[in-house]
Amino acid sequence: MARNDDNNKMSREEAGRMGGEATARTHDKAFYQEIGEKGGEARGGSNNRGQSDDRGGMSREEAGRKGGRS
Repeated sequence: MARNDDNNKMSREEAGRMGGEATARTHDKAFYQEIGEKGGEARGGSNNRGQSDDRGGMSREEAGRKGGRS
């Protein structure tokens, strides 16, 4: 895999993969659902669906209607 040759230290990619695999072994589906809900709440939850962001961009709803046309 993506192994660094610096004193046989593992790369960030490998460390992340190993950590993710360890988490997957020790947690069930309910754990992932719970952290997903927490992430959604932190990012605005269902309140921000279809609304434009604070930077004045186009909402997802507007982009969908536009359908790739400029």
